[in-house]
Amino acid sequence: MAMLSGNRRPADGPHVLIVGGGFAGLSALHALSRSNARLTLVDRNMYSTFQPLLYQVATAGLTAADVAYPLWSVTRKTRAHFRKGELASLDLDRRTATLADGNQLEYDYLVLATGVSANFYGVKGAQENSLSLYTRRDAIALRNRLLEEFERRAVGDADPELDITVVGGGATGVEMAGTLAELRNIALPAAFPEIDRGKFRVRLIETADALLTPYRQRERDYARQQLQHRGVDVFLGTTIKEIAPDKVTLADGSSHRSDMTVWAAGIQAPDAAWNARLPRARAGRIDIGQDLRVTGLANVFAIGDVGAGDPPLPQLSAPAIQHGRHAGEQIMRLMAGEPTRPFRYRDKGIMATIGRRSAVVELSVGIRLRGTIAWLAWLALHLFYLLGGRNRLVTLINLSWRYLSWRRGGGLIVGDDMPGRTGNGPGR
Repeated sequence: MAMLSGNRRPADGPHVLIVGGGFAGLSALHALSRSNARLTLVDRNMYSTFQPLLYQVATAGLTAADVAYPLWSVTRKTRAHFRKGELASLDLDRRTATLADGNQLEYDYLVLATGVSANFYGVKGAQENSLSLYTRRDAIALRNRLLEEFERRAVGDADPELDITVVGGGATGVEMAGTLAELRNIALPAAFPEIDRGKFRVRLIETADALLTPYRQRERDYARQQLQHRGVDVFLGTTIKEIAPDKVTLADGSSHRSDMTVWAAGIQAPDAAWNARLPRARAGRIDIGQDLRVTGLANVFAIGDVGAGDPPLPQLSAPAIQHGRHAGEQIMRLMAGEPTRPFRYRDKGIMATIGRRSAVVELSVGIRLRGTIAWLAWLALHLFYLLGGRNRLVTLINLSWRYLSWRRGGGLIVGDDMPGRTGNGPGR
């Protein structure tokens, strides 16, 4: 078993170990790059995933490479060390983290930004019979399954009817359902003319009485109307009791055919050995204090979706980025012998897209947008936050080509299969 101490910086300061290369972890890394700390970033993949655009990968609008950025490029710019590996266990007393390959990393400060996994809320058959959309691998698996269903029906190897159920009326569920409906309405007749699109149904099921519950009522109603206009069957105030390979059963005993079920209904902390000794909060997430340190631990921070503080924050990129920046700043204060400061979330607004030329935007200054202008704002912001100039350019080209060529059968991207195990959590 090897003992690694992280990379050596000129000042040879305290060693900060950051686990997770998503929004939160990278934000913490950038904040700490201004210090004399020795920095090590650990992630089980060599890339960071831009999760807000995974639904475009899942519906064949982008390649998996468009939403991935190499972590070694980030660490090179921040003079940090990147270590590919998966966290297996923590020794909080000895301040060591053991990776799945047996190697150990010593640390003075630890930042946990591992992300989360799907929360199936105990629904029978949900984990076994539905497809999640939280990782790059998930998106590729979902896209391949979708195209396989199209191909089977095009050659007559399956029942001509195709029912897809999306579970969850948050941003991911709304974006997925809206894009699936547009794919059916616009691209399918040209790409797969043998398929009767009238037998292709998209269904969205949400437990709450409204979609996009963080938004105001007018934006919620707009999102529902836009989905219905695209031909999505929207079920609100509806609870799922069981998911089978070919159907979903509701709490009232009724059932609906479902050839594919996409789960976008919630998150929970990963069920792993390394977090067994850590205090837990709602959905098994790590309990943190006002300064983002894990409750009862002076040198361990939990940030992004894996950390659960009070008040709860939305599972969006903005809170994760602010979490990471604040954690980095508090570690620098601790290094200087200064007390930490509580985290204050700066709400800049929220936005979600429903489909082409349709989105909702609510800014903290009171501005609310809907329709084309909101969609353009959504696109511009996502391109801005996407890592890498190449990714921004290619994503803009691919999405533009998709919307311009769908009616001619273009805009469906295939290939870049990723064999191997699937997993959940940001940056995967």
